[in-house]
Order: sequence, then structure tokens, then C-alpha cells
Amino acid sequence: MVALLRGVNVGGKAKLAMADLRRVAEELGYDDVATYVQSGNLVFACRARTTAPVARRVKKALADATGLDIEVIVRTRDELREVVAANPFLDRTDEYKQLHVVFGAAAAKPSLQGLDAAKYAPEEAAAVGRELYLYLPSGIGRSKLAADLARKAGPTGTARNWRTVTTLLEMAEERA
Repeated sequence: MVALLRGVNVGGKAKLAMADLRRVAEELGYDDVATYVQSGNLVFACRARTTAPVARRVKKALADATGLDIEVIVRTRDELREVVAANPFLDRTDEYKQLHVVFGAAAAKPSLQGLDAAKYAPEEAAAVGRELYLYLPSGIGRSKLAADLARKAGPTGTARNWRTVTTLLEMAEERA
């Protein structure tokens, strides 16, 4: 499984050492635990078949261990493989910094209703399943689309760039 923590080590808030994240996961009984970069990406093996209970367990254990109330989004290896395969913007670029995925926290599907897509061109967004895919030619840091989506009310989630998404899948595949 892959756990994605929202807002960790961003802008000086929710500081969490990856060693602490790995320790918490190991204390929960998860095996073959690894983290990727400093933004709260955890890959591990566990016997659970569904993600929601795992997300709740990790969230509670992190709160107990660190006092941080961190949103945790979990996907199975197979779900992450589907996320990678479903990206509608792969034919646009091979620049990883231009592609992003927002992983939805809830079962609710992300919506682009009420968003005037033409206003953001050449930036684009596509909702597929629980994920929101972004094509941002100038990157996420300067993106008006990403900023407006972050302000939009609705289900929360956490974004990852394409390099991170594909690396997490590779790490999960190695644990199969």
C-alpha cells in the first residue's frame, strides 16, 4: 500500500521526520516500510484488503505519536497502478513537473463543475475516478488553475507530481 500524507513539511507546518513516519508504520505492524522524499509518502506491505481502515489507523497512530492531525490518503498497489494508467495527459509531455495528480481523500469523485476551463488554457484538469489529473505547462507553483482548485470547496486531497506518483508505484511493485 501507499499512504500519502497531506501538508507534511510544507511551508514550515506539520513538520514530520520520515524516520518517525517509518517508525509509526512499523509499530502498526506493517512490513517492508519505506518513505520517499520529505513530503509524507509511505510505502509498505500489510495484510489489509481495503484502504480506509489503514488510513484511519495511520492517522490515529501519527496523532498519538506526534500530536499532529494529518490527513492520510491510502491507495493499494493495484489502485495506484490504475491511477498511472488513467492519466489523460501522458501524450502531452514527458516533463514530469508538468503533470500532477490530486488524490482524493473521500470516496466522493472530484468535480470540475462550475470551472471555466478556457480561462486556464493551456492548463487543463480532468477528473477520473477519485483522482484529479492536472496538466500544468508552467508547473504547479505558478498555476492559477491549481490555486483556484485548492480554494474550491469540496472533498479534500493531496497532490503529487508525476515523478513521485510513478516512483511510488515502482516502490510498491518492488514489495509485491
